Amino acid sequence: MAGFSKVVATILLMLILVFSTGMIAEARTCESQSHRFKGLCFSKSNCGSVCHTEGFSGGHCRGFRRRCFCTRHC
Repeated sequence: MAGFSKVVATILLMLILVFSTGMIAEARTCESQSHRFKGLCFSKSNCGSVCHTEGFSGGHCRGFRRRCFCTRHC
């Protein structure tokens, strides 16, 4: 019976290790309003292009006033 409990404990430990390594923390996304984008923002690709020139990884239009916000990984 003692051997059986060791086998069960080993299997549980292996399952914990397998499932715990599967959890990967996602990077947070920081955003900042574009300084170079002028006018109302209606095109995500236009906003993204301007944000790339500012050193960000992308951008999107947001809000009632349709401003361009640049995004990057923190």
